[in-house]
Amino acid sequence: MGPTLDVSVIVSTYNRCGLLEGALLSLLAQNAPPDFEVLVVDNNSTDDTRAAVQSLAAQYPERLRYFFEPKQGLSYGRNTGIANATAQIIAFTDDDVRVAPDWVYRIKAAFEANPDIDFLGGKVTPRWPEAPPSWLTEAQWAPLALLDYGNEPFYVDSEKQLCLIGANLAFRRRAFDKVGLFKTDFQRVKDGIGSLEDHEMLLRLWSFNCRGLYLPQLVVTAEIEVERMEKHYHRRWHAGHGRFYAALRSPEIERSRLGSIFGIPAHLYRGALKDIWGWTLSRVRNRRDQAFAYELRLRHFGGFVRRRWSDFFSFRHQGQAG
Repeated sequence: MGPTLDVSVIVSTYNRCGLLEGALLSLLAQNAPPDFEVLVVDNNSTDDTRAAVQSLAAQYPERLRYFFEPKQGLSYGRNTGIANATAQIIAFTDDDVRVAPDWVYRIKAAFEANPDIDFLGGKVTPRWPEAPPSWLTEAQWAPLALLDYGNEPFYVDSEKQLCLIGANLAFRRRAFDKVGLFKTDFQRVKDGIGSLEDHEMLLRLWSFNCRGLYLPQLVVTAEIEVERMEKHYHRRWHAGHGRFYAALRSPEIERSRLGSIFGIPAHLYRGALKDIWGWTLSRVRNRRDQAFAYELRLRHFGGFVRRRWSDFFSFRHQGQAG
């Protein structure tokens, strides 16, 4: 493996051997690609991940490499991949994703055509196992890690802070030199959901005035598991997302003219009261899908509150003990 590779692709995986092979085969079947490598980081799996990857690596010894990362968590896995990547362009996708046949080619071409950008991302489209329920509209795509901002490219930066997601995301290595690696405080661990490792990384990049690009021609397809089409999954995801947002303490959330109550910005309480009222009216009017949308906002608030109250009262207790 020489030092002149164009793109290093990192796939961090945990106990998804059944999906992983398809993801890797889509990477290994790229059309007229630049010189690239695929690094699979086994994040402490207990299934047959190692054997499956090593079997494929024997067929593609110059293309596919296997690493084991015992520290549990997606950020640990990605950071291990970055440390072992050869190229100056480092791309990420997931173990349940199929990339388009021109995916690696488009990543390299986009960076060459836009020397001022530090990162780029594109569409993550769904492959449904069956028709989705009526409540599962694009407005509820976040728990499915899907993304579609339309068919026109645009820059994402501190002036236009739209998120790109790790299923379809690439960086110049210099971006990590500027801001550091993925933070482990906001990562997905095992089967946990609602994490914010991608969003937190983008916030740091924007704080350093780094610019990214949304490229709609850069397309991957996510395999949607049936469980993720059920309401209980979305309830769990939004509660988890709320807990991570409470830990993130982003300026856009923390700003409040009314201050905070028990460590929570006062405007969030006001927003929750509006959501309770909206949920109540929707239930009375039998608008079930609308009521569920309000419920998810309230579950996010509930997760946020539990984390903040825990931090607030723990801090006060430590202060009194001291």
